Amino acid sequence: MITIKNKNFHPIASTSDHLMFCSNGNVVLGYRLDLPEIYSLSEKDFEELHSGWFQAFKTLPTGTLIHKQDYYHNTAFDASSLPDESFLGKATQSYFNSREYTAHTSYLFFVLTHKSNTHATYTNPFRKILKNLPNTLEDAVRHFTGAVEDAVSFLNSGKKIKLTPLKPYEYQSLTQNYFNGFNENLTTDILLDKNRINIGKHLFDVLAVNSELCFGEQVKTSSIDERFTADDFQFHKGFIDGLGLTLSENHVVNQILILDDKHKWRKILDKKVEELGKSSSFGSQNRVVLKKIQEILEQTNTDESSRVIRGQLSVLYWAETQKQLDAIGAKIKTEFKELDIVPYYPIGEARKNYFLNSWFGFASHFSDEDLYVTDLKHALCLMLNSTNYKTDPKGILFNDRQYTIPVLKDVWDESKKRIKARNFAIFAPTGEGKSFLANNILRQFYEEGVRLVIIDLGGSYTKFAKLYPDEHIILRYEAGKNLGINPFYTSEGEIPSAERLEDLTVFLFELYHTEGRQAKAQSVSLKKILTAYYRANPSLHSLNGFYDFVFSNRKDLLAQLKIHPDYFDIQEFLHVMSEYVGDGLYSYLFEVDEDQTYTLEDKRMIIFELDEVKDNKEILSVMLKLIKTAIQRTIWKNKAERGIILFDEFAKQLKFENVLESVEFYYQAIRKQNGAIGIILQSINQLPGNATSASILENTQVIYSLNNEKGYDELARRLNLSSHDLNQLKSIRNKLSGSRKYTEIFIKIGKESNIFRLEVPPEVYAAYLTDGSENELILSLYEQTQDMEAAINQFISPSRSVQTAIQKQ
Repeated sequence: MITIKNKNFHPIASTSDHLMFCSNGNVVLGYRLDLPEIYSLSEKDFEELHSGWFQAFKTLPTGTLIHKQDYYHNTAFDASSLPDESFLGKATQSYFNSREYTAHTSYLFFVLTHKSNTHATYTNPFRKILKNLPNTLEDAVRHFTGAVEDAVSFLNSGKKIKLTPLKPYEYQSLTQNYFNGFNENLTTDILLDKNRINIGKHLFDVLAVNSELCFGEQVKTSSIDERFTADDFQFHKGFIDGLGLTLSENHVVNQILILDDKHKWRKILDKKVEELGKSSSFGSQNRVVLKKIQEILEQTNTDESSRVIRGQLSVLYWAETQKQLDAIGAKIKTEFKELDIVPYYPIGEARKNYFLNSWFGFASHFSDEDLYVTDLKHALCLMLNSTNYKTDPKGILFNDRQYTIPVLKDVWDESKKRIKARNFAIFAPTGEGKSFLANNILRQFYEEGVRLVIIDLGGSYTKFAKLYPDEHIILRYEAGKNLGINPFYTSEGEIPSAERLEDLTVFLFELYHTEGRQAKAQSVSLKKILTAYYRANPSLHSLNGFYDFVFSNRKDLLAQLKIHPDYFDIQEFLHVMSEYVGDGLYSYLFEVDEDQTYTLEDKRMIIFELDEVKDNKEILSVMLKLIKTAIQRTIWKNKAERGIILFDEFAKQLKFENVLESVEFYYQAIRKQNGAIGIILQSINQLPGNATSASILENTQVIYSLNNEKGYDELARRLNLSSHDLNQLKSIRNKLSGSRKYTEIFIKIGKESNIFRLEVPPEVYAAYLTDGSENELILSLYEQTQDMEAAINQFISPSRSVQTAIQKQ
C-alpha cells in the first residue's frame, strides 16, 4: 500500500495570472466552460458545436495537450437565495431546500508539456519537483499562450459556449478537491492499494477508453434520446450524454487530446498497416485493428484539414461503500455498451496511474499504451456539450427538467440581451393549467414590485390577490352598475393636455364607430369641440356633460369653432351617443359625477372581473374602452414603474369588433412605458390571420405553451418555431400523480428555448387553484376567517375536520 500525504506534496509549482506551472514542468492554461442547457440542443446544434471545437483546436501547436474535465457531484439544493419575504415565498423556499440533484462544472485545460511519456511505465507524478519553471519556459510559454488565446477567442465568438480564464485560487481549489478525494470539511491522505483507492471516506474506481479496439462501428456528434422520442419526432442528445448529467452519480469525465504531427503518424500508421497486413490471417483482433487504422489513414490522406491525435476518455467515480461503487460501475458499463464501446478496466498499478494522472496537470504522464490514435473529428464526438439548467440572477421561478429543482428565468430582461419586447403569451387547451401558470408568473412579478392590471373573464386570480389585502382592488362588473371610471374627469379648471385630448378622441371614436376617409377631419373637429367643452365647463366633466354641451350648442357650435359641416355630423354623433347618456340603454355605464380612478393609483394589483358581461358585445366593448382610459391615466402615469397588463380568456374578448385593434394599441403604447402585455389563449388559431394579429405576435417574444394533445404545428408555423422547438413541444410530459406532481412547460425567451417544469408546494398550489371543489372549499374557509393565508393553512393542514364540517353544511 502507498500512502500519499497531500500536505507534503505540491503539484502546483506557481501561478501567474491565469497560467499555472506544474511541479512536473507542465504549463497549464485553464478555463471554466459555460455550456448550453441540457435538452436545449438540436441535432444541428450538436453538429455546429462539433465544428466549432474542431476549428478552434486544429491549428494549435503540435504537442498541445487538451484536457476537458467534467465534474459531477451529487449535492443538496441550497434554497437560501430564493425570495422568502412573502407567505408563498417562504413556503417555496422551505419546500425545495435540500432537494438532491447532480451539480456539474466543466473545465478546459490547455497544457504545454515539459516531457511526454511514450513508454508503458507507471511513474509517481509527485516524485520529481522542478524549480524555477516560469523563468526557463518564457519564450515557449509566450508562443503557446498566444495560440491558445486565439483558439479561445474563436470559441467565445460563438453563441453557445463561453470560456472564462481560471484564477490562481481556482487552480488551488480544484487541485485540493481532487487529491482530497472530494471529501468535504476535512483534509485527508490518498491510500493506494493494489485492490482499491481510498481517500477519506470515499472509494474510487475508473473505466477508460484507451485503445482503437474500444470503439464500435462509429461515433457521432449526437444520438436519439429515447426517453423523449416518439413515432412522429426525434429528440437528440450528445453522443456520450449518458455518461454526463443523466448518470446522476458522483464522477469525473476526463477527455484527453494530444495534437500530433500528422505526417509523423502517417508514416507510423503506414508501417502498422504493413505489419498487420502480414499477420491479419493469424487472428480476428488483428483484422479489426487493421481496419480501424486503414480508416484513420484514409481520413488523414483525403482530408487536408484532418488532425491526428492521441486521446483518452475516462470516467473516474467514487462512493462510500464498495457495494455503491460497484453499482455505479455497472451503470457506467451499461452506458458504454449502449454506445457500442468496450471500456478498459485498469487494476493494480494501472488504476493508481489513471487516478493520479487524471489530474489536469499530470495527464502527459500517460503513455502511448494508455492512448488511442484517431482523427480529431472522431475524438470530438466524445465531448460533453451540455450542462445543468442555468439560473439567472433574478427572474420567475420554474423548475428544471432533470431534477425539478428551482431555476430562475429572467423573462423581463432589463438589459435586453435576449429580447427587445418583454410581452408574453400563454397557449394551452382548457384544463391544462393556463391560469395556474399565469398565477405563478404574475405573483412573482408582483412580489418584485411590478404593478399588475388583469382583465379577467373567469375569476381566476381572486385567491392570489386576497393574500395582499391592502394592495389590490377587484372591480367586478354587475348588471346595471358602472365601474366608477370617468374618462372625462380632470381637476377643476384644468384643460386637458394634447395627449389627453388625443386619448379622449380615440375613446369617443370607438364609441361612435366612425371610420373612413373623413376620420382625420373628424378627429380634428372632435378635439376642437372637446377643448371648447372644457373651457366652457371648469368642473364636473363627464360623458353626459359633454353630450349636453354638444346638444345645447348644436346649431352654431361648428360655425363658432370654424368646422365645416362636412367634417363633423353633429346629428349623427348625438344620435349614436344617446345610447350612453340620459335614458339610453347603456347610460348606467357612465353615471358618475366624480371619477373613482384615483382609487387605483395606490393599488399595485388591479383586477377587472368581467365574467358577467363576457357574452354581451356592446357592454364588454365599452368596459374595455373604460379600462383602457383608466390604465392610461393611472398605471402609465409613472413611466419608471414596471407594469404588466394581462388579458385572460383573450379569445372571448376577440369575438368583438375593435378589441384586437385596442390590444394592438396596448402593444404599441407599451413600448413607451416600462411594461409588458400578456395574453392567454387556448389555441393560436383563436388569433385571426390578419396584419393586426401578426403585429401582436411579432411583438410577443416570450412564449409559454403547455401540453396540447391536438398538436403544435400551427403554433410552430405562426411563431416561426424551429424544428427543435417543435420537438421540445412534442416531448412535453406531465406528472399529475404521486407526491411530487408537476406540469411541463415549453418556454421560449427570444431565441432560447427549453422545457421547464412547474412544481409547487401545497400552499402555492392552494393559492393558484382556479376551479373545482378544492377551490370552493378554500373560498369557504376564507369567508369564515377573512384571511386568505389562514384559509390556505387550514386547507393544507393534516387535520381536515374543519373542512369536513364545511363540506357537510
